[in-house]
Amino acid sequence: MTDIVLSIVMLAALALVAGAVVLWRRTGEVKNPALMVLLAVIAVINVLIWTIPTEGGEAPIEQLKAAGEG
Repeated sequence: MTDIVLSIVMLAALALVAGAVVLWRRTGEVKNPALMVLLAVIAVINVLIWTIPTEGGEAPIEQLKAAGEG
């Protein structure tokens, strides 16, 4: 289940970046597309936090699965 959630977050981040590019090209507006890209960056960083292994060699998402939570 957690893999599905992380996949959806990554797809949402890609959709945000694509939407920001389209909005910027159509309207020339900068603020809203920049906020969309910022949200996408935050989402990707959040996924990286959950998937990059710690010093112990195990990613937090794997620890969660091992504990039976995911």
